[in-house]
Amino acid sequence: MTAKTDATVPAEGMALLVFLSLAWGVNWPVMKIGLTEVEPLTFRTLGILAGAAGLMAIARIQGRSLAVPRSDLPPLVLAALLNVTGWQLFSGYAISMMGAGRAAIIGFTMPLWAVILGAVFLKERIDGLRLGGLALGLCGLAVLLAPDVANLARAPWGVLLMLASAFSWGAGTVIQKAVPWRLGAIQLAAWQLLIGGLAPLAGMLVAGSPSTLLTASGTAWIAIAYVCVVAMMLCNWTWFRIVEIFPPGIAAIGSLAVPVVGVFSGALMLGERIGVSEIASLALVVAGLFLVLVVPAIGRRLPRRATAQREAG
Repeated sequence: MTAKTDATVPAEGMALLVFLSLAWGVNWPVMKIGLTEVEPLTFRTLGILAGAAGLMAIARIQGRSLAVPRSDLPPLVLAALLNVTGWQLFSGYAISMMGAGRAAIIGFTMPLWAVILGAVFLKERIDGLRLGGLALGLCGLAVLLAPDVANLARAPWGVLLMLASAFSWGAGTVIQKAVPWRLGAIQLAAWQLLIGGLAPLAGMLVAGSPSTLLTASGTAWIAIAYVCVVAMMLCNWTWFRIVEIFPPGIAAIGSLAVPVVGVFSGALMLGERIGVSEIASLALVVAGLFLVLVVPAIGRRLPRRATAQREAG
């Protein structure tokens, strides 16, 4: 699938990034709520497979074929292992070991890995605006992490697992962009969730505790429903569509708002603290997104407007 190039695409991409930032950001404290009662393998597996089933049902209702072209199969399996299996398993266990907001911050170092891997394997150009936006965004995340360095040091496995999940997702994002897929975004999302969910399913059956679902409260089941429908179904389709529209580096940088939303929603839902560092982080991330997403669009419009004025004069 190739990205559209008409003038409506940036607006679509921006709208999708806003939705993704809000929906995935809220998902972090929601997951923390669910993981307090449901074992991580079980929680993750249920969400992944329910998301896959829902997307496949939507695709069939829309009359889309779920057949996988032979040329798409090898990269589909690899992308699923990176985008779904690696990200979901590593982050699921990490969140159970540390605060949801801080886990989100470490997980969203993903743009750094996506930009580096995109430059190496896709020869994606890293211009000044993109580098500046990435630097501002990562500085914003660093501001959030700074007060909790000592606490993070006491949970090294949580930090390492979140870093592993970030690298896995970054690599998957680059593969997602590198392949000339014949499948559409909704079929890609569905199949990657299904294939990527097989390993967590096997792990759940061997070493998980599905019985924790039986004792989960109504609040935990609301969290499970949100993860299944919003985070897995809608957000995964949204992310794959964003990667179709933007280069992987820009798509990844555009997702930097997610952990900031995660921290603020964590404060509202879990009572986690908001202070000067959270406000400063939000300002830095917004500035980074402005550099990457808004400034280039303004730069493209100015020459066109000047040309139109000359022609009119």
